[in-house]
Amino acid sequence: MDCVNKTTIITTSQTLASSSFSAGGSTAAPPSSPPVVPITPCAACKILRRRCIDKCVLAPYFPPTEPLKFTNAHRVFGASNIIKSLQELGEDQRADAVNSMVYEANARIRDPVYGCAGAIWQLQKQISDLQAQLAKAQVEMLNVQSQNANLEMSQNQVNKDKNDAQFYGNTSLFLEDNSVYAAWEPLWT
Repeated sequence: MDCVNKTTIITTSQTLASSSFSAGGSTAAPPSSPPVVPITPCAACKILRRRCIDKCVLAPYFPPTEPLKFTNAHRVFGASNIIKSLQELGEDQRADAVNSMVYEANARIRDPVYGCAGAIWQLQKQISDLQAQLAKAQVEMLNVQSQNANLEMSQNQVNKDKNDAQFYGNTSLFLEDNSVYAAWEPLWT
């Protein structure tokens, strides 16, 4: 019985010590691990069905909310070529490269023969058409301006003639005669 009492005393004293130890508040609670947040893989890793690691090259450029972006680029260029291209570039150039690849892939899917070149050609044709329209409008504007200038000059001439007629008097006397040269006939004979 001695043995049983000793173990009871030891366990009781350990329980009292541990309760007083935690009740004192002198030590902090054991560190808890941060809450586990499920990491969603990037769109590239989802489509390729692989595990997305922390240092995934594709994750910053192909977010999980835009799977079509990677799907189109993957169809045209292939995942390994995209990864190789991004690894060869510096961090500051990668975003522009991805935007270019995605644009080219979308254009290639829309127009498999010409791709971006077809879109560029259409835009250049549109520019040349608009430049031709602008040149035509400028010519028409110059014609209207010259017509306005001629009209103003003729109006100024009419106004000048009216002013001259008022200044020099009435010249209609000569026109009332049946013969304009009737007054000068005696001088010539």
